[in-house]
Amino acid sequence: MSSFPNYRPRRLRRTAALRNLVRETHLAPAQLVLPVFVRAGKKLRKVVESMPGINQTSVDEMLRDAEAAAKAKVGGIILFGVPETKDATGSSAWDEKGAVQLAVQALKKEVPDLVVITDVCMCEYTDHGHCGILKNGEVDNDATLELLSRAALSHAAAGADIVAPSDMMDGRVGAVRSALDQNDFSGVSILSYAAKYASAYYGPFREAAESTPKSGDRRGYQMDPGNAEEALREVRADIAEGADAVMVKPAGPYLDIVSRVKMETGYPVAAYQVSGEYAMICAAAERGWIDKDRVMMESLLGIRRAGADFIVTYFATEAARQL
Repeated sequence: MSSFPNYRPRRLRRTAALRNLVRETHLAPAQLVLPVFVRAGKKLRKVVESMPGINQTSVDEMLRDAEAAAKAKVGGIILFGVPETKDATGSSAWDEKGAVQLAVQALKKEVPDLVVITDVCMCEYTDHGHCGILKNGEVDNDATLELLSRAALSHAAAGADIVAPSDMMDGRVGAVRSALDQNDFSGVSILSYAAKYASAYYGPFREAAESTPKSGDRRGYQMDPGNAEEALREVRADIAEGADAVMVKPAGPYLDIVSRVKMETGYPVAAYQVSGEYAMICAAAERGWIDKDRVMMESLLGIRRAGADFIVTYFATEAARQL
């Protein structure tokens, strides 16, 4: 027996109570944010075929989902709009009677304990499906900044706690911050999609948000999956422009980026467990190949362990109930 080490890690693994006592990473409902897809109408709940359990909803139905999330102690909700009409400039994005704007107002009135975040992008609202104005077939970065600012202002006016620009235009955080400050919304925070990769994991989301580009793709403005140093440059640029928190998207395939961003900046970091990650877990579970609940919780814990302070996930309410 003298050959055995004095340190035996198994001693603290024998029971659930011992394991909980020494657990290094903890996951709490308040660290989860639920994405929802909201559109005009009443009593509307349209199934998203590629995302089991996820729907496009009217504001009244969205409130039912938000109330369930709040009851489970979920920390926040992030709103994506599905407009009735689209045009070349995405003008529905700043319509004060738009679905997102009405949803924000309803949430602040009916579910005040939830942090309300709004996605700020043009892809859901443009008839071409790109994240900004097109000029000669290319996205015009600088011309798009004014439109993103108008959308963010409309969300702030409706009562949003946080606006989250996800377009990946250069300079958009500074433009939005300036617009908010100049219009007496200095208390509204910015969560920047700072390291958003041009990922194949977004497919189901594009069905849910009806935002698939009519031509081309988004690799000209979203990040190359092979780049890590560039992600840090993007993050530092957004922080310098006034971001209050930064996001890495997707989460699971980019845990190294989540970890580096947290360690090298010390800023609040969000990670988005995207539609493809969600759909794969659901699909494998439906076939009996994995234990859905265990894989769901393990995946979220892994994102937290990498350094994310909070997680945007379609599992938010379900996971919060388990927690």
